[in-house]
Amino acid sequence: MKRMTLILAFIGMISLQSCSNEENTDTISEVFEYTGVNFLPNDYSVVLTYPHSTFNSDMVLVYRLSGSFQGEDVWKLLPETYYFDDGTLDLRYDFDFTRFDAEVHLEGFDLAGVSDAFKLNQVLRVVIVPGAFGKTAKVDYRDYKAVVKAYKIKESNVVKVQQ
Repeated sequence: MKRMTLILAFIGMISLQSCSNEENTDTISEVFEYTGVNFLPNDYSVVLTYPHSTFNSDMVLVYRLSGSFQGEDVWKLLPETYYFDDGTLDLRYDFDFTRFDAEVHLEGFDLAGVSDAFKLNQVLRVVIVPGAFGKTAKVDYRDYKAVVKAYKIKESNVVKVQQ
């Protein structure tokens, strides 16, 4: 009888170890906006430091304000690529990120010759999506409006970060 109790206790311990408590997971999405971003010669990159560190499991999305249409801002998800008329690469925005910052950089064959409209006074938004959301949400990340709607981000909660 002792052996049977021991076996049942062992099976119970194994099955309970797979339970997790998701209530302690931080599930607040955030948006950090950086204005007046300039991609200057030599490295054509900029580091966008977050107001606070993020978690290793968080997803980072970077959007660039590319203009407006009918009074609405048009945000494009990076990486974003522009081509010359002959089909060769003109300019590409791309990024890398850590828990503390995102580095956005330009790539291309003649960045010095690219119009200043693409290099100076850019507006970028970094969207932090907690890893817990990535398991359940079906979102078109190319669509900034769909992202903020899916993660319940209000425009009034966008954090303006000074560079």
